[in-house]
Amino acid sequence: MSATRYPVTRGEWFHPRMRGFRLMCCDCALVHVVDIRTDSEGVAMRMRRDDRATAAARRPLKFTNEED
Repeated sequence: MSATRYPVTRGEWFHPRMRGFRLMCCDCALVHVVDIRTDSEGVAMRMRRDDRATAAARRPLKFTNEED
């Protein structure tokens, strides 16, 4: 199955790529890169924040200061 390139709806099952899967929060547009592997103990994941992708995703959003 190919990687999905569309917004996944709440509760929907999907097959992520095992390496370099990008996951974005729909509320704050924070983007993480996720790597997945299986080993003798089961499924293991590691995540790291992608600052450049987060900045690009947030650019069109209009975040306001809480002080305003």
